[in-house]
Amino acid sequence: MPLKQNQKTDGTAQLASPRRRHLLAGSAVAMTAAGLAVFSRSAMAQAVVSTVPAAKPLPAYVNWKNPGAMIVHTSSTLETKRSAFGTSIITPTDQLYIRNNLPAPDASIIADRDEWIVSVEGVKHPRTLKVKDLKAMGLETTVMVLQCSGNGRGLFPNKPSGTPWQVGAAGCVVWSGVPVRTVVDSLGGINGGMPYMTGTGGEKLPEGIDPKSVMVERSVPVKAMADALLAWEMNGEPIPLAHGGPLRLIVPGYTGVNNVKYIKRLAFTAEQTDAAIQKTGYRISPPGQKGDPSHPSVWEMGPKSWINSPAPDSGPVTAGPVQIKGVAFGGINAVKSVDVSVDGGKTWLPARLVGPDMGRYAWRQFVLPTTLQPGSHTIACVVVDVEGNRQPEGRLENAGGYNNTSWRDHALTINVV
Repeated sequence: MPLKQNQKTDGTAQLASPRRRHLLAGSAVAMTAAGLAVFSRSAMAQAVVSTVPAAKPLPAYVNWKNPGAMIVHTSSTLETKRSAFGTSIITPTDQLYIRNNLPAPDASIIADRDEWIVSVEGVKHPRTLKVKDLKAMGLETTVMVLQCSGNGRGLFPNKPSGTPWQVGAAGCVVWSGVPVRTVVDSLGGINGGMPYMTGTGGEKLPEGIDPKSVMVERSVPVKAMADALLAWEMNGEPIPLAHGGPLRLIVPGYTGVNNVKYIKRLAFTAEQTDAAIQKTGYRISPPGQKGDPSHPSVWEMGPKSWINSPAPDSGPVTAGPVQIKGVAFGGINAVKSVDVSVDGGKTWLPARLVGPDMGRYAWRQFVLPTTLQPGSHTIACVVVDVEGNRQPEGRLENAGGYNNTSWRDHALTINVV
């Protein structure tokens, strides 16, 4: 799909529409820190309609979002409705989910985006760079799935704490910026013995508490630098404040929390950060246990797919020809194939991938034309990546409800009349 260009002739960024221009005025409304609210959970995907919270108005800082496409869980957690994904590859910015661990910085930081500063450390020649400096270093564009670590949490039967996302804490997004490897090369390369890339967000921290207890600072293996970006543009427009503008660290193939918003520090480090969000948070911990550094960190995404249509919330399905449609991605690998079942996984048929291949990190739309008879049908899908990794049937049980890729959990039961 064509992307708008939103640069003035003098090279400064401008907001592309009235929905964007609110960012300079309305985005200063504080967002509630994530994790304070408690929600009831749904145990089955087909229970979506009965478990979705009552409709709430859009928070002021994202009042430019499409209200008909969003489920508002809290002011800092907004989910894309399954029916809003459509059949195009790129998720429109005004329909993309929101997940913020802390309130966004003041909107003044996007008044002059080119002046935002990021320090680069753990390289031969450490330096503080402005966005305008980064723009002079290089440019790359990447299409990738951005997905919250807890997407699919609402399908866990043990009801882990956190937002009960179904499938809508994900989207396929175009990012433009300078490759991290280009910046590192220009600064003499990484110092020896630095196995981690650590990003620090620029949110304003509450006063009177230990910064490490709340700050957004994440470490990932240094190999992730290969395709990482320091991005200033999203879907052809300056990154909105709510999504991490003016500058965001983009780490393709890794869950959303590792794509640090408002990045102010990029460091190559000998150890993982000791910030709580890394040390104990976002860990694959056994049910009932608190996270600790011995538990795997939530980093790379695995193969995953789900059906978008027909779905229980899209109205009755009439017997006869039906187009079963959905999305599939491989996480760190490209998609090879998708199979669809209409009998709960007893038999499978190959689906057809639809639209252009936009790279290994993007998702693929798929479709299976079939004929459904009256009655109840459980439809499911399974993706296989180019390395032969197959989406698993079962979930990985864990306390935080992270990384749910189970095709069984994501299956939908629909009634055909």
